[in-house]
Amino acid sequence: MSYATAQCLCGKTGISAPNLGESIAACHCIMCRTWSGGPLLAVDGGDGLILENDAHISVYKSSEWAERGFCNVCGTHLFYRLTDSDKYYIPVGLFADSDKFHFDEQIYVEQKPHYYDFANKTKMMTGDEVVSEFEDQGPEKSQDDLKSYP
Repeated sequence: MSYATAQCLCGKTGISAPNLGESIAACHCIMCRTWSGGPLLAVDGGDGLILENDAHISVYKSSEWAERGFCNVCGTHLFYRLTDSDKYYIPVGLFADSDKFHFDEQIYVEQKPHYYDFANKTKMMTGDEVVSEFEDQGPEKSQDDLKSYP
């Protein structure tokens, strides 16, 4: 089996993903932009994701249903995880081999600041559309619970 691999800046921890998605999504929500200093560009971690040397991974619970992981040595952002489904989204910039990825979707577009735009033609979703999609897929959550997703 072939694994996509990524590591943090200092090399103390990393990720191995046998079923990594190829579709990049950009999240423009205020939480992701605050966390990463810009839009979060991430891919679906897929099934069977392995976190390497997890003693060097710290986790911040950023909402009722999600957490964000980072290297506790160098601070590299490693993942955004939906806790109910154990679904991981991995910043695409962590992967050295980027030839297979394609940019397909932008979410929370109403929160995108005016000072940047992507030229790529992508699916564009508002926060309400994202919340609606997650309500259709996941466990029962109130509309108020999901308003601050991700």
